[in-house]
Amino acid sequence: MLQTVFLDIDDTLFDFHRAEACALRETLDTLDVPSDDGVIARYSAINAALWAQLEDGEVTREEVLTQRFVRLFALLGLERSAERARDLYEHLLGEQEFLMPGALDTLKTLAAEGYDVYLASNGVADVKDRCIARAGFAPYIRGAFISERIGCNKPDPAFFAHCFATIPGFCREASIIVGDSLSSDIRGGLRAGIRTCWYNPTGKPCRSDIRPDYTVARLCELPPLFARLRAAR
Repeated sequence: MLQTVFLDIDDTLFDFHRAEACALRETLDTLDVPSDDGVIARYSAINAALWAQLEDGEVTREEVLTQRFVRLFALLGLERSAERARDLYEHLLGEQEFLMPGALDTLKTLAAEGYDVYLASNGVADVKDRCIARAGFAPYIRGAFISERIGCNKPDPAFFAHCFATIPGFCREASIIVGDSLSSDIRGGLRAGIRTCWYNPTGKPCRSDIRPDYTVARLCELPPLFARLRAAR
């Protein structure tokens, strides 16, 4: 049986890498900082490393959001305000509208088939709120759990415990999380005792220490997968 679906946001429903590049280029241009592909790649590497540290509890959210610019400007040998860069970037990121293929259609289908769909993200609340609104997701979801509001991040079991306690009549056995991140979404779901589905559109190799229950390459594969799980009793 399956009833409750948790969907990650970045790089599952939203094309975060594309949105990141657009918002970052405009931010850097505004601050008179080089914004070529090499600089964007350096920022992405710094950002990914910091978010991985956040998932492991080694840094705080505030450190991630500011230190990524502190480290980038230091790497480039430039003196710029990391706080101003953060403010500009977060504003611009919330204005992007790049969706992953099939995102909206999949949400519509899941809602029409009666699933209780919730979004679950480690993102900044204001940014995610604006992205969700601009994408038109609201009619098809029951709610959105954003780590900044909850006070802890995926894969922390406390994040999932908050979600579960908020949903009336929640049942672990009738739930699943879908996301692109093995370390955050899949590891978190496994720790929380719910089924997991890895969204892997680029065919990345799986980690030996984190094994999802299911894997899909396209979002349109979710409704038929869920139908099979719903039929199993």
